[in-house]
Amino acid sequence: MSGDVDPEVSALAINVTIPEELRWADTRRGVEFMLTTLNVRLLKDGSLAAKAYGRPTAGGRGAYVSFTVPDRPELVALVERAAGRAGELWAAHRGLG
Repeated sequence: MSGDVDPEVSALAINVTIPEELRWADTRRGVEFMLTTLNVRLLKDGSLAAKAYGRPTAGGRGAYVSFTVPDRPELVALVERAAGRAGELWAAHRGLG
């Protein structure tokens, strides 16, 4: 790859653990899930998108099912802080190990 060509980055995504006090339960197809992780993506226009994932409250692995993140100020703040922190970590990378 020539040094004068910018690489095309097709996706930037991070996984964020939801702190215990911010977690919530939601139901899909009759199964209740406790949401514990956010997947946050940086979109081409610079905005963020987030989905929540978790495990069935009754136990077991369950399916990998995404849930909408509620529009709660504390969750919006978590997503925004996590995106900023990810940017800091990416900027400070030390190259391939």
